[in-house]
Amino acid sequence: MQLSEDIRKKVILFQQTEITEYHIYKRLSKRIKSEENAKILDQIAEDELRHYKGWKEYTKEEVQPRWFFVWFYYIVSMLFGFTFGVKLMEMGEQAAQKNYADVAKAIPEATKYQAEEDKHEHQLIEMLDEERLQYAGSVVLGLNDALVELTGALAGLTLALQNTKLIALSGLITGIAASLSMAASEYLSTRSEKTSKHPVRAAIYTGIAYITTVTLLILPYLLLDNYYIDLAISLSTAVIIIAVFNYYISVAKGESFRERFTEMAGLSLSVAAFSFVIGYFIRLWLGIEI
Repeated sequence: MQLSEDIRKKVILFQQTEITEYHIYKRLSKRIKSEENAKILDQIAEDELRHYKGWKEYTKEEVQPRWFFVWFYYIVSMLFGFTFGVKLMEMGEQAAQKNYADVAKAIPEATKYQAEEDKHEHQLIEMLDEERLQYAGSVVLGLNDALVELTGALAGLTLALQNTKLIALSGLITGIAASLSMAASEYLSTRSEKTSKHPVRAAIYTGIAYITTVTLLILPYLLLDNYYIDLAISLSTAVIIIAVFNYYISVAKGESFRERFTEMAGLSLSVAAFSFVIGYFIRLWLGIEI
């Protein structure tokens, strides 16, 4: 079949995408501990290779994978979990799906390939099961609680104490005590719910998320002497943490980033603003001059 130059370029792009994803999925399947997940990824890899060979029938050309993307998505998957890496890659692929309609006019088989990409592969990806996503709720609990409580506490302490070392000390004591309390609460809650989650692991995820957030928010007070700048940095850090985590969850679990981010950031900053005012009035009420 004689293809126009424009269609041929698009088919070669499809071909390159398929062989690139074949190598990504194949590498991931060899590193996954779960046999079930390894089989899923291996099956997706074979589908990508079959599509590559199908496109090759039309182009009569060998196409090299984009090795940068092979290693990029492989490393991302190893660092942040293969579910996140696979879904991030699929999001990038969706941008190229618009070309399928043009190619299908010249190559009817393109419609079949697109249907397989949309149905078969996405069904397989939904089957992926990963511990860090099973415990995402525990991480959300730790992060959300730490962000709301500590941004509020730091805002109130900043105006009430006006001393970076005292603010850091108070924040650390509050944060460590709260992290242990939240971890214990998550343990008891998970144990009583009798879900597939292990209570100890759920508690550890919650505690680590909480104490990590506490450390990042208090760090400016340990490094800089201007408490107003420290508060601004802490609040900015809180927004960044919220953005990064919610982007991760939105990709891995297919949820709305904007909705989650707006809700979580709005809640944390509102509590901080309210606590800042409360700290001011409490200082006036007690007659404390620093």
